[in-house]
Amino acid sequence: MSHVIVIQARLASSRLPGKVLLPAAGRPLLEHMLLRVRAARHARRVVVATTTDPQDEPIVQLCARLQVECYRGHPLDCLDRHLQVGIATRASAVVKIPSDCPIVDPAAIDRVLSAYLARASELDFVSNQHPMTWPDGNDVEVIGIDALHAAAREAVDPFDREHTTPFIWTRPERFRARNVRWETGLDYSRSQRWVVDWPEDYQLVRGVIEALCEHKGPLFGLQDVLSLLSQRPELMRLNAQHRGYSYMTLRPDAAKANLS
Repeated sequence: MSHVIVIQARLASSRLPGKVLLPAAGRPLLEHMLLRVRAARHARRVVVATTTDPQDEPIVQLCARLQVECYRGHPLDCLDRHLQVGIATRASAVVKIPSDCPIVDPAAIDRVLSAYLARASELDFVSNQHPMTWPDGNDVEVIGIDALHAAAREAVDPFDREHTTPFIWTRPERFRARNVRWETGLDYSRSQRWVVDWPEDYQLVRGVIEALCEHKGPLFGLQDVLSLLSQRPELMRLNAQHRGYSYMTLRPDAAKANLS
């Protein structure tokens, strides 16, 4: 049983170009994310999957400086990018964590991965997004390599190929899938947005990183962020207009993916 964590990252972004390399507390966001992902107990191998576009060369250079593996693939076909990393690393499962989640909690990664590893022979897909109850920005999806092969072979919708996993989570009758809810039993997905899509998101995440790194170090946890935001409501208000938005809301059949 082997798995690889893949962080898809590129500099082309219509809403916030170059967002993965924007600075916070003296480091680019992608470096903060890599520190956090590699701190997960189950993070045995981490690969950044960027593109063949020449403008993504700075991502390659950052990975080289941090001694992180880097793969370059199709700019828009993230499904193929994830599959090719899985093949190259001979992984039996690929863990997808998008680069717009720079303050993902290492504990969230371990919880979702542990749920998959405990029943790997019985499951094709495990995530914490269907339904999403975690604070948005702690996105973790684990895809068995056979399911990834099937999706890459059969998916023709550009949406499915760009977002990697919709072909799988919209077919619960075909793929054996499970969802990992947040342990509190509460739903923070609409009240907390820690994803970086728009400039306002970056302002919030940068504020969180700079405040918590000073007192907690770079590996602060989810509860630290919640506590800070409860004390700093002005940070919470920065991206209030974007709360509840997710690429999944653009998918008409997303409701089919309410997994147990």
